[in-house]
Amino acid sequence: MLTGLSLPALLEELASPREAPGAGSALAAALALAAAVVQMAARLSPASWADASGVAAQADALRERAAQLVDEDADAYRKALEARDVADKPARPEQRDWALGNVTSAAAEPPLALARLAADLAALCAAAGARVEPRVHADVAAAAALAVAVTRGARELVAVNLTALPGDARVEEVDRLVAAAEAAAKSL
Repeated sequence: MLTGLSLPALLEELASPREAPGAGSALAAALALAAAVVQMAARLSPASWADASGVAAQADALRERAAQLVDEDADAYRKALEARDVADKPARPEQRDWALGNVTSAAAEPPLALARLAADLAALCAAAGARVEPRVHADVAAAAALAVAVTRGARELVAVNLTALPGDARVEEVDRLVAAAEAAAKSL
């Protein structure tokens, strides 16, 4: 489990010369960090903002889910890599293609979930930005910028996993999520 590693160990794992874990796990870790920053900002703002504890709780939930996606993405990507390796072996083409399509489609789910979470975090940042203590406003803006970057990165991962499925609604959804995150961040 990647989430049980220390930060230096996680960085070593991501830097290792193998394909998984990859960018999806890195993006999920970055989003969890951004959510933690929003949680901190809300926790420092209860005197000036009655809803601060609720926003801190929302940020905590986003942080926990993003942390889960660190491992979920790595597992889904490993399965896709294994299926690709099996697909290179002789088999009935229709069975091979069907199995490979299913596993690569499944590999798109963790980055799509990550894009959804990142868009939610960007929206939470936009809602919190004007209300947090002024001394932590820049922290919230930085967390929103990270959330935007995560949606963009997740969009690339969703699209690459769905290359066999042109016109997939998930690519259209992630494009909308990127636009929503960008708009939320700009409002800060």
